[in-house]
Amino acid sequence: MKNYKIAIIAGDGTGPEVVQEGLKVLAAASQKFDFKYQTHAYDFGGERYLRTKEVLPDSAIGELKTFNAIYLGAIGHPDVKPGILEKGILLRLRFDLDQYINLRPVELYDERFCPLKNKKPEDINFTVVRENSEGLYKGLGEFQNKGTANEVAIQISHNTRKGVERCIRYAFEYTRKHGKKKKLTLCGKTNVLTFAFDLWERTFNEIAKEYTDITTDYAHVDATTMWFVKNPEWFDVIVTDNMFGDIITDLGAMIQGGMGIAAGGNINPEGVSMFEPIGGSAPKYTGKNVINPLAAIAAIAMLLRQVGEDKAGNAVETAVKTVLRTKLKDLAAGKMGYSTTQVGDLVVKEL
Repeated sequence: MKNYKIAIIAGDGTGPEVVQEGLKVLAAASQKFDFKYQTHAYDFGGERYLRTKEVLPDSAIGELKTFNAIYLGAIGHPDVKPGILEKGILLRLRFDLDQYINLRPVELYDERFCPLKNKKPEDINFTVVRENSEGLYKGLGEFQNKGTANEVAIQISHNTRKGVERCIRYAFEYTRKHGKKKKLTLCGKTNVLTFAFDLWERTFNEIAKEYTDITTDYAHVDATTMWFVKNPEWFDVIVTDNMFGDIITDLGAMIQGGMGIAAGGNINPEGVSMFEPIGGSAPKYTGKNVINPLAAIAAIAMLLRQVGEDKAGNAVETAVKTVLRTKLKDLAAGKMGYSTTQVGDLVVKEL
């Protein structure tokens, strides 16, 4: 019987509430599919920072490398200046654990919750592979003449051949294994960002020669956002850089039904990966037992597949889809027709 070590970072706001429901489903899946796991909880987040002024202790990265996966709730506290927790926890974990892929499935489970006219589940079912460790999020740049009328702020998009190539190669492999149309689209801005996306496009075209079974094409990022709305059925797998990936996946979440069902993975294929609902901490709903936990439960499905428990992961995702289609009235907080804990119970029952 396989045994896994899972680190839990419940985080801020409603993060602990949705994580609790995800763990409830994980427990049910372990019984049904005959695997064991142990969890260890870390209190990284806003409350710890306010209490200790420490974001991540020096020992954290080394400890987390010993786990099979990390399960994250949400990061963001109203009493902490924006950027401190996001950079100090989220970005540092991604960078220091070399989670160089951000994987975002975009799938419409129920057309009732899609804001697009006449779009059905078969029209919205694609995946975005986002480079997760370079680009503008690297934090490189400077101010010149700060605070003066001649101030200049410089933010550098840092892209390496190694970083770009490993992301694109992952995307081709993912398309080969999971793509429904075996089609991979490079999303960029080659007509304006003539250094960064020259590198991306050249690398993409070179690697494509090794994957003759995969159809490839290219789309500017602005066109991509238009087609997400008008013709989402065109897409199968999309690969893009850190900034563009961050933007288009939020639009993807909206057309699939909202943040309440959108889950993502920060993937290190050779190391420890981290899985999370992509919505924020929603502090105004903290403690009210009204937040939708389905995204956090869908993140458990991704986690299970990443560690090799494919049958369990697929079963959890199927249970999420069934509950959403047959039970929920709405996906907004307080309007589901069920409480947070009741939705978790429904998924366990379905599983």
